[in-house]
Amino acid sequence: MYITALVIPVHEDKQDAYRAWAANTAAVFKRNGCLEITEAWEDFVPNGSVTDFRKAVAAKPGEKIVISWQVWPDKATLDAAEEVMHTDGSLEFEGEVPFDAKRLILGCFREL
Repeated sequence: MYITALVIPVHEDKQDAYRAWAANTAAVFKRNGCLEITEAWEDFVPNGSVTDFRKAVAAKPGEKIVISWQVWPDKATLDAAEEVMHTDGSLEFEGEVPFDAKRLILGCFREL
C-alpha cells in the first residue's frame, strides 16, 4: 500500500467548487489504479503555539483546512498513473481550481 496525502487551504465559500473538483480528480485517479480516496473538510482544527495545519499552508482568513488522502496499491502504480495523467490531459479541469495550489502540502508515504 502507498499513500498520497495532501493538506489544502480552501476558502469556506468554495466548498461546493472544491467538492466538484475533487469528484473529477477522484474519478481520474480511480481509472488509473487508485484504490480509495478520502476528502475531509475542517471540523475542529485548533491553532497551535508553534505550528499547526493553518500555519503549514499559510491559511488566510476564511479558509478552511481540507485533508485528502489516496490509497494506491504501490508506488509503481502511482508513478505510472502520474505519467499517464500528465500526458493525456485527463487532469484538466474546466474552470478555476478552487484553491491556491502553491500553498498545498503533498507527501507520499509507504506503509509502516
